[in-house]
Amino acid sequence: MIGRLRGTLIEKTAPEIVIECQGVGYEVSMPMTSIYALPELNQEATIYTHFVVREDAQLLYGFANKVERKLFRLLIKVNGVGPKLGLAILSGMSAEQFVSCVAHDDVTTIVKIPGVGKKTAERLLIEMRDRLKDWQTDSTPATDAMPIDNVIENTLVISDAKGDAINALISLGYTNAQADKAVKSVYQQGSSSEVLIRDALKAMI
Repeated sequence: MIGRLRGTLIEKTAPEIVIECQGVGYEVSMPMTSIYALPELNQEATIYTHFVVREDAQLLYGFANKVERKLFRLLIKVNGVGPKLGLAILSGMSAEQFVSCVAHDDVTTIVKIPGVGKKTAERLLIEMRDRLKDWQTDSTPATDAMPIDNVIENTLVISDAKGDAINALISLGYTNAQADKAVKSVYQQGSSSEVLIRDALKAMI
């Protein structure tokens, strides 16, 4: 089991990164909330990982802190929720925001996430309620967690921020039309793809 990686961040194309550890480059899929917290390219980064082995692939999912990884592991235990949907949920909201939705039975916010219909949202609320009942006492955010509002200006090395933002949203499960509309609604000249993705997600959730 690969539980943590520390190395040089060499690629960052949301929602995937490549982190080089002692000469080996690991491809890792991450929720946008974690990507916002990453340093700039060619700097050292530490991420917490969840390793998935399938018949046709071996996949690594990464998180900025143990809290997000713990919630991801709880999410994928819910019937009908796989890793892709888990990433979409954590890209649309922070772990604390999701816990708040569960505590307040907020179906309306959860169904705005791509791939989550009303039945899935209701099942999430029911199944996660018991699993999160002790969240406040045993899931204090790790000290390396970075508030999303304070981690905005890390930029990607890109040629087309708007196109990359649209592609990232499509990778998270949004339709091409939804992604295109959301990005265009928040686009400002000079914005990085990370900022566009963040603002587009906020506009849709």
